[in-house]
Amino acid sequence: MLDVDGTMAETEEFHRRAFNDAFGHLGLPWSWDIATYGRLLRIAGGRERIRHFLNSLPGRSVVLSDKDINELHRFKTRRYADLVCSGACELRPGVAALIHQARDRGVRLAIVTTTSRDNIVALLSRNLGPDWKRNFDVIVAGEDVSKKKPEPDAYIVALGTLGLPGATCLAIEDSRNGLAAAAAAGVPVLITRSLYFRDEDFTGAAAVVDHLVELHPEFWFDQDC
Repeated sequence: MLDVDGTMAETEEFHRRAFNDAFGHLGLPWSWDIATYGRLLRIAGGRERIRHFLNSLPGRSVVLSDKDINELHRFKTRRYADLVCSGACELRPGVAALIHQARDRGVRLAIVTTTSRDNIVALLSRNLGPDWKRNFDVIVAGEDVSKKKPEPDAYIVALGTLGLPGATCLAIEDSRNGLAAAAAAGVPVLITRSLYFRDEDFTGAAAVVDHLVELHPEFWFDQDC
């Protein structure tokens, strides 16, 4: 069970650039630097991140309606897709090999993420080809659940669709929020450290690595998904 942002690819800098381009497009006086965006990533979901940022501004100096936030996020999503489709964002080492080996062995794969389906399509169609969906039995995206990570809802939906107990699966995540979500659903977790979350506390993970290529291929296939 694979997370997407930070886990399958180092996408967060592309998201940050897309947010800043959206702010500029709509004439908003914001530019999220790396430190600011790193803090905001603790808030799951793009729209939720914008609302949190707005609420943190001194004196609520800018007010945006839900319609404004949705428009801002739509532009950001289109800009992110443009950046990713330029070919600049590749999958992290070992990710493509894991996916292909799993399918060759009949191991079921799922995507469990808080990012949107549009973002998943942009990243994976560019890196795995137009038939990328055939690699995954289940895809649970941010819009599929009302409560995002660190709540376990996305994992619970994925497990229900697969018809498997959490203990027979393995989640691959890069953040403390992801670890908490999977663990709450009873799924063991492998952490692959990413740019923005590499120094978080991963107590409770089954293993912590920098890249998936550090693990022997047989590690994966003791699991069911």
